[in-house]
Amino acid sequence: MKTHKVTVYPFTAIVGQKRMKKALILNIINPKIGGVLIRGEKGTAKSTAVRALANLLPEIEVVEGCKFRCSPHDVHAMCEECLKKVKSGILSISSDKMKVVDLPVSATEDRVVGTLDIEHAIKKGEKRFEPGVLAMAHRGILYVDEINLLDDHLVDVLLDSAAMGVNTVEREGISFSHPADFVLVGTMNPEEGELRPQLLDRFGLCVDIKGISDVSRRVELIKYRLSYEADPEAFAASWQAAETELSSQILNAKELLSEVRISDSMLELISQICVDMGVDGHRADITMMKTSITLAAFNGRAEVLEEDVKEAAELVLSHRMRRKPFDDHSDKQDKLDESIEKHREKQKDKEKNKQEPQKQERKENPEQPHEHPEKQPEKQPENTPNQSEGQPDASSETVFAIGESYQIKQLNPEFLRANRKGSGRRSKTLTSSRQGRYIKSTIPHEKTTDLAFDATLRAAAPYQLTREKNGNSIIIHESDFRKKVREKKIGNLVLFVVDASGSMGARQRMVASKGAVLSMLMDAYQKRDKVGLIAFKGDSAELLLPPTSSIELAQKYLQEMPTGGKTPLSKGLAKGYEVIKAELRRDPDTCPFMVLISDGRANVSMNGEPPLQEITTVATRLREEGIQSAVIDTESSMIKFGLAQKISTALGATYLTLEDLKADSIVNAVRTSAPFDFNQEFR
Repeated sequence: MKTHKVTVYPFTAIVGQKRMKKALILNIINPKIGGVLIRGEKGTAKSTAVRALANLLPEIEVVEGCKFRCSPHDVHAMCEECLKKVKSGILSISSDKMKVVDLPVSATEDRVVGTLDIEHAIKKGEKRFEPGVLAMAHRGILYVDEINLLDDHLVDVLLDSAAMGVNTVEREGISFSHPADFVLVGTMNPEEGELRPQLLDRFGLCVDIKGISDVSRRVELIKYRLSYEADPEAFAASWQAAETELSSQILNAKELLSEVRISDSMLELISQICVDMGVDGHRADITMMKTSITLAAFNGRAEVLEEDVKEAAELVLSHRMRRKPFDDHSDKQDKLDESIEKHREKQKDKEKNKQEPQKQERKENPEQPHEHPEKQPEKQPENTPNQSEGQPDASSETVFAIGESYQIKQLNPEFLRANRKGSGRRSKTLTSSRQGRYIKSTIPHEKTTDLAFDATLRAAAPYQLTREKNGNSIIIHESDFRKKVREKKIGNLVLFVVDASGSMGARQRMVASKGAVLSMLMDAYQKRDKVGLIAFKGDSAELLLPPTSSIELAQKYLQEMPTGGKTPLSKGLAKGYEVIKAELRRDPDTCPFMVLISDGRANVSMNGEPPLQEITTVATRLREEGIQSAVIDTESSMIKFGLAQKISTALGATYLTLEDLKADSIVNAVRTSAPFDFNQEFR
């Protein structure tokens, strides 16, 4: 069978994105840097750059015939088979090129770490291991596209193996280890959700990239792409000289790396920057030191300069800054420059103190001459809607600020009886993967790799007297096998349906409502939920934000959401129903919960029926189809009509008043709701 060879787009032909390309090259030169995370909008050559990297990778010496491609020169990092070859003196050496191994988002744990054949071990008493992706990536590059969509436990496995250089698989007391020393490269679109801070910190470097804004460069990019698609081989050949030159520069840098020296002054600068930038822990200092040395080697120098440290800081610190959810990404360049300037001043003071040792006072406090009296910052007026006490006209549109957010209780819906996929920290669910807590066993309907050893032995025990043992202590038949049933936690879809009509502007209802939504968004961020946002006003309901894992994007749309016009409440509910059904068709494992925020005073209908009657019809349908919900009543006037409470009854929802928003009730509404099980209607 003839295989089709694909000509990869040349690395040096990628237009722009210098920082991304530099980060990738540095990890080839020095794999100890710890990999790189590339964050950016779609269509910015993230995947193209990583796959093009394969052409620049150097050849490495490997043990001939080793499935792990062990180094013949490092007995401490060899697999068991290679160690046996060393002892017997039959080890042969061959050359192979470093590889870029792709890990798909849909990969299972067995595919990643490899599998131990438990059945073979029980029957034969021998370990038999089937290598996974980590074995293939040893001494190469492991590329994970959309790493933020990968299950958290798989990301943990990848990062642990990348840090330790070893992959260990344990199943029912049987353990197997093999070398797994690779460079982890992840790409992601932040709009689809972020990685946890603990996982971000494990990447050595991080690069945030955007599309090219210069028109001439964009035209250049288009021409390159057209030439490549017209004749890939000819296009690649035209860039071969540039590719060869860069490959030679990488090889020279690898040879020079061990000779590069870094002075105490540069180490002090690194630590000073980390302290000033508010970085937790010490991993940033160490990684910045390694990156600075590698940059010097790449530039053909044997000594680290200040410019190397500064460039390293830009690559190492961007994802390690202390930042709360929804904080703005402020420009850190000025702060970095200030830190470098502070270091320069310290060095000048040290030199001056050496020249004038009699000035003890200055020596004891070298920074004092350079400090300036602290200026009392001018108090900025708070951007709160209280500046305008008047009630806005219901026919006009007003953008209200978000009210004060507050800590809320944990959202923990009841146990899901369905077997669902996904990850998160909110709702319990059964799972067919190995992640999760072992709660019971069951008879497998097909071959399983997650054997319940205790249950298997119990199933086999009654038959041991009648089975022919042939010298064995215990005989296990296939009919005795039991597999583990596990449970884990997954996230939910929280769909906010917000009344943005003019009446919500009265008495600052929208301010408080936005504050409540923001508080729940912060909880959703911690629980790794998906969120969606629907606003209804005028004569329509609009899906401002489709279901997404990007909680910060939801906060942005919430901030910009205008208020004004009539109240088409039935359209808001119908839109919520439509969005939830579409999401369940796309992902049947979704656990949706709808939060309606309104005063219930509807005055627009879809089909000409009385608004309240139409709302009751839509709400009843939502309740009958098992969609869980809560209603937040924003009515705060002296005379109350109780319309939101009637809507809550029709929905079968938990009812809360505006005064309850800062209490625990809004969270208890979600926590104590009936189990999120939609098998009958949507499966």
